[in-house]
Amino acid sequence: MNNVNKYTRQYFLPPEPCFDWVHKDHVDRPPIWCSVDLRDGNQALIVPMNLEEKLAYFQLLVEIGFKEIEVGFPAASDTEFEFVRTLIERDLVPSDVTIQVLTQSRDHIIERTFEAIRGAKRAIVHLYNSTSVAQREQVFRADKDEIVNIAVTGAEQIRDLARTTPGNFFFQYSPESFTGTELDFALEICNAVLDVWKPTPDRKVIINLPATVELSMPHVYASQIEYMGKRLARRDAIVLSVHPHNDRGTGVAAAELAMLAGAERLEGTLFGNGERTGNVDIVTLALNLYSHGIDPGLDFSNLPAIQARVEALTKMQVSRRHPYAGELVFTAFSGSHQDAIAKGMKWREEKSPEHWTVPYLPIDPKDIGREYEGDIIRINSQSGKGGIGYVLEQSHGFDLPPKMREQLGYAVKRVSDREQKELSADEIAEIFMREFVNLGQPLDLVELTGTDARGSHRVRATVVWQGETVEIEGAGNGRLDALCHALEEGLGIRVANLTYKEHALEVGSGSRAVAYISVDDEEGNTHFGCGVDTDIMEASAKALVSAVNRMLAHRAEMAVPVSK
Repeated sequence: MNNVNKYTRQYFLPPEPCFDWVHKDHVDRPPIWCSVDLRDGNQALIVPMNLEEKLAYFQLLVEIGFKEIEVGFPAASDTEFEFVRTLIERDLVPSDVTIQVLTQSRDHIIERTFEAIRGAKRAIVHLYNSTSVAQREQVFRADKDEIVNIAVTGAEQIRDLARTTPGNFFFQYSPESFTGTELDFALEICNAVLDVWKPTPDRKVIINLPATVELSMPHVYASQIEYMGKRLARRDAIVLSVHPHNDRGTGVAAAELAMLAGAERLEGTLFGNGERTGNVDIVTLALNLYSHGIDPGLDFSNLPAIQARVEALTKMQVSRRHPYAGELVFTAFSGSHQDAIAKGMKWREEKSPEHWTVPYLPIDPKDIGREYEGDIIRINSQSGKGGIGYVLEQSHGFDLPPKMREQLGYAVKRVSDREQKELSADEIAEIFMREFVNLGQPLDLVELTGTDARGSHRVRATVVWQGETVEIEGAGNGRLDALCHALEEGLGIRVANLTYKEHALEVGSGSRAVAYISVDDEEGNTHFGCGVDTDIMEASAKALVSAVNRMLAHRAEMAVPVSK
């Protein structure tokens, strides 16, 4: 990293301040979306899609709701040409969808392009030539006048062929490598093309300003777009479009600021596939709008299915941390995050608020086809009581008292830490059942009967205690109180400060009931137990015995001398 002096800024700022866009805090409407997956995205694949794959991808884009789709560079290969002809000849393009084809400003390429789109109901002919300083000097070795002439000559040929070729054609021009072009020259060449095409408000032309290579911070791109938008000729007859790439990793930010600066249309790809680091990601842009309450006009309500189809067709994988689409983007492993999410979801259930404000979740995962179970909170050794309790409740129906969640949390994290793995909901339930539910060692409840007379309850219990069957009796102001006295009087097991909670076990439970009980030992330590049974009183008794067994286990553990 000792060669930093070889680099310099290659972009051009507007000659005057262009910062009107900074006074806006949000985009208030979606752009016209144009997918370039089938051209820009396809050319960046290790193995480009074949005809059938491109047809399947085109259908996917139509289903999502794209109304403009760049379908290829038909002069580039026989497959590209055949794909465009197939769309037209098989009448596969819906009446409200416009296809777009790309062409360099070269005679034979433009001619081949019009052969491909002959008979199209609606087609945009996208003309481009490179305009940046680097391209002019190093690639074309041409001066500005020669570069303008390339654009104008191509625009004239397109105009003339559109008049004589059957079909309905619209025009688009891109000064490729716009971000490395002096703005006065970019303005000059775009206006020269507009002078040829002479658009009207009723039949507009698209001027597309691509960040072919992302050279600057996003605010510079926004200022460049604002400058051009204010000075282009025939502005009321122009749709101002942008095509951001992601070389600096800020393609989404650049696109959003460009929209603030006046861009009305945006070209990009699903999940950002494209040359080098890719095009701007339309999924992220659309769902960013959605998260602000703006309908993007694209349907990502089953994003996992869309992602699976894109991955199958392109052989490209979406990152596990990709915004919105990634496997882990709605997932919390951190204990504090899990606790906040669980409480936020509970708050929504209680309050039914109009707007989504759950901590750590910018949108409701269900809106894009994700599930709460297994998507939002996943458990490993970094997880906390709130998340663990939430997963157990959502998957198996146990609604633990808060302090019991803490004790379960320690047990779950010990297992995850020891085994060095994430734990599933079923594995968490297995730990809970093993550690807390219907425990029978060293004390096991075999049978319990009771009578109630004048507010005093008496119980008789048959228990197995330390391997022997024992009959114990006790009285109290309720069945559980009487059982506590029976344990103390018959076995010398003393508990205090009993707390109780019960509910129906709704998830896959039939008619089972669940009870949770905590008791304090003589040192003031609290121990929880859980009982599950078809009878709530039986469940309560089992919960008490389970809590006592955990207390006894703790006492035995504390009595074991520590080896030195």
